[in-house]
Amino acid sequence: MGEQRVAAAAAPAIEPEETPLRRVAADFAGSRLAVVGLTMLAAILLAALFAPVLSPQNPYDLAQLDVIDSRLPPGSRSGDGSMTYWLGTDDQGRDMLSAILYGLRISLGVGVTATLGALALGLALGLGAAFFGGRIDTLVMRIADIQLSFPAILIALILLAVLGQGIDKIIVALVAVQWAYYARTVRGSAMVERSKEYVEAATGLALPPARIVLRHLLPNCLPPLIVIATVQVAAAIALEATLSFLGLGLPITEPSLGLLISNGFTYLLSGRYWISFFPGLALLATIVSINLVGDQLRDVLNPRLQR
Repeated sequence: MGEQRVAAAAAPAIEPEETPLRRVAADFAGSRLAVVGLTMLAAILLAALFAPVLSPQNPYDLAQLDVIDSRLPPGSRSGDGSMTYWLGTDDQGRDMLSAILYGLRISLGVGVTATLGALALGLALGLGAAFFGGRIDTLVMRIADIQLSFPAILIALILLAVLGQGIDKIIVALVAVQWAYYARTVRGSAMVERSKEYVEAATGLALPPARIVLRHLLPNCLPPLIVIATVQVAAAIALEATLSFLGLGLPITEPSLGLLISNGFTYLLSGRYWISFFPGLALLATIVSINLVGDQLRDVLNPRLQR
């Protein structure tokens, strides 16, 4: 009995099998910047999700706005003393904190929706070009090359000048700007997989093209797309803010972060910095946190880049 206890104590403990999710969590925990970025992004997402609950005021409700309270500095109280404007007010008397929380919802919603749309379109065109090849491959890649040769903001400006303002219009413009990045990446990854023996065997067995693409090519193309999609969310948010700042993005009734910055730009020289400063700070924090998470995802999904 004593020998059995000694043997049991000396036996090495069986460690749990490392799953991909545990490995990703361990890699994120080992990077301070990734932890900071993930914490910031989680806080921003929660603030945007619960904006109606956290906001002291509804910036869409005209009955809650008072022109008398316009352009008040941070920490001021409303005319009737019912609330404190911790971040001040804009030229319409809107509480800046409430406007920023609602603006985060719009900016994140536009960025994520446009990225998913561009991902779906680029994924379909890239896989089709790699699998079928020939004229289809040439046509898709030449269109992508032509688009990537122009600045993204120029293409978006031209499309919005034709389509007009609105959330749906700017999402269409952002999808048209971003799909080429995914198409080229997917096409390159799928071409590598298409030349391997298991894909050639599936083709020789006369399996349906859709089955070959979805079960063999698609899973091997997803890891680089996840990284690109994460970075492109930040790019879409920044581009939407730029277009809204120029007056070609969202209408004034929908306060995205770019539009809030634009509204306060004319008051900077008069010392009313808070109207543009705090929305700009929220925009900067959002883009930086997304980029930090995307940078760590790139290292996690590509073992050659792991530090």
